[in-house]
Amino acid sequence: MEKRIPLAERRRPQQLADMVGQSHLVGERGALTASIQTKRLPSLLLWGPPGVGKTTLALLLAGETGMGFTALSAISSGVKEVREVLQQAEQNSLFRSTNGHLLFIDEIHRFSKAQQDGLLAAVEKGVVTLVGATTENPSFEVIPALLSRCQLYVLQSLSDSELQQLAERALAEDEYLRSLNVAVREWEILVALAGGDGRKMLNQTEWVLEQAAGQNQTEVTNEFVASVGTRMVVHYDKGGEAHYDLASALIKSIRGSDPDAALYWAARMLAGGEPPHFIARRLLISASEDIGNANPNALVLANTTFDAVEKLGMPEARIPLGQCIVYLASSPKSNASYLAMDAALAAAEATAQTSVPLHLRNAPTRAMKNLGYGVDYSYPHDFPGHFTPQNYFPDRADLEPFYVPANNPKEQEFLRYLKHCWPDRY
Repeated sequence: MEKRIPLAERRRPQQLADMVGQSHLVGERGALTASIQTKRLPSLLLWGPPGVGKTTLALLLAGETGMGFTALSAISSGVKEVREVLQQAEQNSLFRSTNGHLLFIDEIHRFSKAQQDGLLAAVEKGVVTLVGATTENPSFEVIPALLSRCQLYVLQSLSDSELQQLAERALAEDEYLRSLNVAVREWEILVALAGGDGRKMLNQTEWVLEQAAGQNQTEVTNEFVASVGTRMVVHYDKGGEAHYDLASALIKSIRGSDPDAALYWAARMLAGGEPPHFIARRLLISASEDIGNANPNALVLANTTFDAVEKLGMPEARIPLGQCIVYLASSPKSNASYLAMDAALAAAEATAQTSVPLHLRNAPTRAMKNLGYGVDYSYPHDFPGHFTPQNYFPDRADLEPFYVPANNPKEQEFLRYLKHCWPDRY
């Protein structure tokens, strides 16, 4: 029975000292170390790629702090399950002997806004200590009210040495692996295929050792791993894990204007069982982040592709995906709008206390008009060329231009117009 349990699950650490990686969080001077030592853990979000120890860390935090532990998955749990856990935690709060109750929600970004709203009161009152795990950027996937009540910690991909250490420990301590009587002599390809994912490293190591034992091999070399590598990648992709290393290669190939490489990485993902909407979503991001206004039609096509993929499903979804990938990779590139938005966000945070000038304010009532709201606003359409210069920034805000048009035909057209409108700025 133990052999049937994946190696990564068999090797899940039982104490914090056995955890490999994330020393910036749980090491001697880790960000969570003081909280663990004082047994006062805040609600927190763990953001990181697959296989870096988010679930393991949640389990260990509960054990180290003496907290009760309940785990839910946002994929399979709904409002009913969450409400039941919160009610039980609240009803038993006076009688439990632990230091509180830790509610772990895996893939918390999969919860809807309403489901996330349901957690707010319990987190605010301290009924539970919430630990949410996500592979997606919490700034976009977690509602602001919940995000503000949690500390955010980023987990890092495991280094090559940490991946090898993880597997070597398993080889030395796991009874089933020892029974195979196969040694690993070279680690480079095994480590490279894991791509920073500890779970993948352990499970693919077990699979390679089984292949070697089945072929009466007594050792694993880089050459042997390469000989079974293609089958291994497909084997593990079909397990349903999100492979951010392949997604990164796809996006970087599009950004680098190489349609052939982009098609290759997309094909690898599809061949491994990656859901097509996962790819389509990343094409949407790429269309805006990497192409932007150099070719505004890219975002239109990416959005249409996403809709088509949702309607078609596989295998037909591969057709619009391929069309979109070729279009994006072959388009002129610009990240000017993306950089401009980030610059504007930074400026907005730094000048958040400044007021909206009176002439830009909305004046829906007579009282507001009497206070000067909307007074002296110049309606651009009343002027030649539908433009007249006036201040659109907050008063006393000395801000540099955010948008710097890139050197492509479309944005150079923008630049000519902006120079006409704002000669001092452009």
